[in-house]
Amino acid sequence: MAPAQPPEMPRETRIEETRIERRLDKAVDRAVTVRGAAIVIATATILITFVSAFVMTVIDHETYPSLGSALWWAMQTTTTVGYGDNVPTTAAGRFLAALVMLFGIGFLAVITAAITSTFVARSAQRQEAPDADAPTAKQLRELDRRLERIEAAVAGSSRGQRTPSEANDPTTEQLRQLDRRLERIEAAVTGPAPNR
Repeated sequence: MAPAQPPEMPRETRIEETRIERRLDKAVDRAVTVRGAAIVIATATILITFVSAFVMTVIDHETYPSLGSALWWAMQTTTTVGYGDNVPTTAAGRFLAALVMLFGIGFLAVITAAITSTFVARSAQRQEAPDADAPTAKQLRELDRRLERIEAAVAGSSRGQRTPSEANDPTTEQLRQLDRRLERIEAAVTGPAPNR
């Protein structure tokens, strides 16, 4: 025997379910980042607080005759403060209170974890992120080679070995500029150089 096919849903119900699914998908997509998760959780908490306050006025109207008193109870219960000045007296009210308490405990745990993970992630990023301006070992070796060539050229010219074809060698002013640049580079790598 072939299994029975479920009855087909009316078109309006399918459209409404599709809308709800899209909204839930958007909420989940927002929760990918820590900030997005905190927004989704805060929105859900506020929504549950107001809905539970409204439901409490309906199921335990004797204890909570107004929305204000029920909202006060819902805030205490959601935040797990629970002053004890407003307690539900009916079984349905106590069941709702238990659900709201569990949600409140979960809410606080998730928010605390989200905030902690944000701090940990930022700290890890600061420690792992290489400084884009910091010279690499390869750059430092290249600078060292260039300095050796410049020193050799200066040493050769100071001994009178300079020929007319070496007219493009560094002048004294260029050497001073290079020396200042090297001091800045060295200060960036090792700290400020002592004054000469």
